[in-house]
Amino acid sequence: MTEYNIFIVIPVYNEDIDILRNTITKLLDSYSNYSIIVVDDGSEKNIRPHLKGFPVIFLRHKINLGQGAALQTASSYILNKKDNVEHCIVVHFDADGQHDQSSIKTLVEPIIKGDADIVLGSRFLGNTTQNTIPPLRLRLLKIARQVNNVLTGVHLSDAHNGLRAMNGQAIKKIKLTQNRFAHATEIITLIRKSGLKYIEVPVTIHYTDYSLHKGQRSTGAINILFELFIKKIIK
Repeated sequence: MTEYNIFIVIPVYNEDIDILRNTITKLLDSYSNYSIIVVDDGSEKNIRPHLKGFPVIFLRHKINLGQGAALQTASSYILNKKDNVEHCIVVHFDADGQHDQSSIKTLVEPIIKGDADIVLGSRFLGNTTQNTIPPLRLRLLKIARQVNNVLTGVHLSDAHNGLRAMNGQAIKKIKLTQNRFAHATEIITLIRKSGLKYIEVPVTIHYTDYSLHKGQRSTGAINILFELFIKKIIK
């Protein structure tokens, strides 16, 4: 069986340091043989001193560019550093504590088995998360899912779920140009255009006051539509 280099990418912007450290600690405890890449997307205060002693790869944007840009920075780093990218897997993981580290195993297994190039986490498969989603967030997600399906032509059970994993082929083909939240829809569009094999798997999301505050606001949906139509990433 192929040995994979697995990278967990954590985009960070003005995060609560204790929550960030706790998130990284849980990942290190569960996946000590994986590499963790922290991309500081131009936080107002340099978080690097607070991660002293953590065995992570630290990358930093001088200014805030957006989560999509942070994820692309990590992919570019891997492409530049690894000669055999085909044996790499990248996992996208939020810094705010809402993602459950146990979901990573569920995400990477289909790639290791050769069943998919990219695996997308879903809150609406299984019974792990769906009943815990706040009502307003649930309504917005259902609308976003319908809009995403129409715009991209890829019919998924969830929309804008940041938990995903991709193999080396997907890392090379998915080159993000949407810096902010529209990158999630751009990824789906690129999956269709590139002919990548994809599946959805159930994942667990822990909603807290902090993660809801840090996450996408309801007004973000309007901004995403603006980015998609005005910048014309959907073709």
